[in-house]
Amino acid sequence: QVQLVESGGASVPANGSLKLSCVVSGDIYSLKCVSWFRQAPGKAREGVAEIDDDGTTEYAHFVEDRFTMSKDIAKKTLYLQMDNLKPDDTGIYYCAAGRKLCLHGMDYWGKGTSVTIAS
Repeated sequence: QVQLVESGGASVPANGSLKLSCVVSGDIYSLKCVSWFRQAPGKAREGVAEIDDDGTTEYAHFVEDRFTMSKDIAKKTLYLQMDNLKPDDTGIYYCAAGRKLCLHGMDYWGKGTSVTIAS
C-alpha cells in the first residue's frame, strides 16, 4: 500500500505563487507514475501534471508554463510549484500515484489540499 499526504494549499491573490508538497510513504518502489490532479468547484477532476517511469514530465494545456512538477526521491516528496496563479486555478489539488505507466491511470490518491485564488 501507498499513502499520499498533500500540503501547501492556501488562499492567495491572482498572479501569486504557491508550492504544494506531497509526502509519499509505503511501498514507493512499486510506483511507476506520480501526478497532480485538481478539481474546481462544480467541475470534474482533471490532470495537471505527471512524471512517468522514464522521468518524462507532462503538463495539461492550461498550465501554460506556469507550473513545475518535481520530485525528491530522498525525501519521498512530490512538489508542484505554481506561479502566476489565476482565479481559474482555484480548486482542490490531489497528488496521485500508479503502479503502471501514467496512461494506465492512478491507483493511490491523497485527500487533497485546497487552493483559492482571489481575483
